[in-house]
Amino acid sequence: MTQLPHQSDQAMASPAALRALIESRRAVRRFTAEPVSDAVIRDCLELAMLAPSSCNLQPWSFQVIREPALLARLHRVCMGQNAARAPLIIVVLARPDTWSQACSRIIEYWPEAEVPPRIRHFYGKTALLQYNQGPLGLFGLLKRQLVRLVGLRRPLMRRPNSHADMRLWAVKSTALAAQNLMLAFQSHGYSSCPMEGFDEKRLRRMLDIPRRALPVMLLAVGRQGEKGVYNPRLRFPQDQHVTWL
Repeated sequence: MTQLPHQSDQAMASPAALRALIESRRAVRRFTAEPVSDAVIRDCLELAMLAPSSCNLQPWSFQVIREPALLARLHRVCMGQNAARAPLIIVVLARPDTWSQACSRIIEYWPEAEVPPRIRHFYGKTALLQYNQGPLGLFGLLKRQLVRLVGLRRPLMRRPNSHADMRLWAVKSTALAAQNLMLAFQSHGYSSCPMEGFDEKRLRRMLDIPRRALPVMLLAVGRQGEKGVYNPRLRFPQDQHVTWL
């Protein structure tokens, strides 16, 4: 049986090194024309996919765009913004539609010789009830009524119980992967800019995006160009966002 490494046996980044990496990341709007190698892209995507996700269902996918003609068309979809002239753009997609397939893959790719019974039970039964919303969301509607009744007697997980909940569920996990992706490129010396300013309807016509997939962001990547950072960093004071209880 494969023994998974204990956390204390794994290499850990120092707080200072992590702080330096995070503080060095800025949203860069201008890039040089230098391409990003396949090896770097694959390494960064691998690190992105090490992000945590709800029930480890990994509800994300990525489309890597490097072909110049396609990038030129994408620049118009991004309304001509400078960041969209990067030599690499990665379309980050949340996938609320892949949970069932992922349940099967958990069993298929389990990293030990034997899949524990509790794992088989959860992904073979519990998760199928938890994430299934049924045709037109009718099963989700039934679950919402049951949750109201059972929740009167004890604490319980109340979501996701609708297609809207599933979209939010997928976006939360995908955002974690996107942050990993940006920091990974930063560690290789490449800058990035997460773009939300794009025409989703035209993007879907241009690319083969599954109907239920959600474009969370377009990530522009490349070497920082001249005047690539527009403004000094600004963050609100911590005490405006943090409550200590």
